[in-house]
Amino acid sequence: MKISLKISESVSKHDVDNLSEEEDDMLEDYAQYISENATIIPAKISGAEAVEIYDLKMENATIIRKAARELTTYCTGLEMCGYKNTDYLQLLRDEIEEFRVLFAEWVKTFDQWDYLIDRWGLFNPPGIDYDTHDSDDDIPFNPDELS
Repeated sequence: MKISLKISESVSKHDVDNLSEEEDDMLEDYAQYISENATIIPAKISGAEAVEIYDLKMENATIIRKAARELTTYCTGLEMCGYKNTDYLQLLRDEIEEFRVLFAEWVKTFDQWDYLIDRWGLFNPPGIDYDTHDSDDDIPFNPDELS
């Protein structure tokens, strides 16, 4: 996150020569997107660690993966716009690659059998489909018993 924020802060009109207004806007947009994605990752790690339910952990993990992949995409965008500090971009790519391995190992620790049925069908354990009957649905609910 620190590298991403520093890259984002370092982007300015003075870093690149002969930019059109559109190119300048794109450069600043890429910098903003890098900053935004960098802040999403630790928040979603925290969110995934705060829950035990598999589909919620995987939902957070999916957002983390998307943010990390977009970071590398926006690094390429900065290069295409003529951003001169490409060493910093490579440093960020290297950090993302190192993070990717740690991330993959972390996701393997998620207990897929600690789940609620994901009715969207994305993060269910093997053999559990989005329309699988949930026996918990058979338990009668009486709101008066909560009082």
